[in-house]
Amino acid sequence: MRGPLRRPVERAAPAEGQRTRRRTQRWFPRRGAAALSVLGCLAAVSGCGSAAATPGRPTVVIGAKEFTEQWIIGEMYKQALTEAGYNVELKSNIGSTNIIDGALTSGQIDLYPEYTGVILQVLAGDTSVPHSAAETYRKAKSFEERRGLTMLKGTPFQNRDAVAVKPAFAKKYGLRSVGDLKKVKGKGRVRFGEYPDNMEGALGYHHLVKAYGLHNTKPRTLNIGLQYPALDHGQVEAADVFTTDPQLARGHYTLLKDDKSFYGFQNVAPVVRKSVLKEQGPGFAKVLNRVDALLTDKAVREMNRGVDTVRLAPSEVAARFLRANHLT
Repeated sequence: MRGPLRRPVERAAPAEGQRTRRRTQRWFPRRGAAALSVLGCLAAVSGCGSAAATPGRPTVVIGAKEFTEQWIIGEMYKQALTEAGYNVELKSNIGSTNIIDGALTSGQIDLYPEYTGVILQVLAGDTSVPHSAAETYRKAKSFEERRGLTMLKGTPFQNRDAVAVKPAFAKKYGLRSVGDLKKVKGKGRVRFGEYPDNMEGALGYHHLVKAYGLHNTKPRTLNIGLQYPALDHGQVEAADVFTTDPQLARGHYTLLKDDKSFYGFQNVAPVVRKSVLKEQGPGFAKVLNRVDALLTDKAVREMNRGVDTVRLAPSEVAARFLRANHLT
């Protein structure tokens, strides 16, 4: 499966290499240039005050999958809800989509953040790719509603596959979209880095070639994380990457536009049991919606980098982001 489902459990080794309303998000409070950098010194997490939990209100159990981005989002949900006075427990690192979905439908957890396209492709088994983020969300929510679940509002950011090249290569051949790779004449002229388990399948390399007519490409299989060094050292000219990879925060790579929406749409939305929303009241969803509205591509890349590269705890990164945006 694409993107989020194939992230490794371990944190990546240190490396240098829509449809919701827009709101301004901050990574750090404005306390000088050093405070704006993810490499800056973080304030202690324990200093935050929080509202007292409401007596008698059932505890909500939040789940998160087995990779960095999910750990951070899970922590943000937990901390923001706790601050608002809800009783919350977080269970991180649960597993892949099918595992965490089973935990939700069996009542072991009450909600978790999921990718809209993943809901359709994995859980619903839909082989067609919707033409917009809004359509993807609508179909995903409809699927969840039929199972006694529902989805809250989606995030501005998406974590989906994209084709990356080096800026110099893009400039040399005038590349702006994936289809522009055809401008590089000659069979096998473009070596394409792809994950070993994504050669086949609806969103795999061979279907990408067919969709865009990229018969001048030649695949080279690379494990997740190795595509960036391969691009840097000229071992491949293009590669399949994830749009929230922390390596992209440096601006050393150019993402080609997916004109055909081949990779679909992967905004994040909390999937929650309807009974939980009824028990907790309308304020519960409002808290989660406020958090998700701030999650842009840039913000999530920086937070991923804070954990994967700078080696900060997901709880610390989440706490700093929430404080900077006045949610705690």
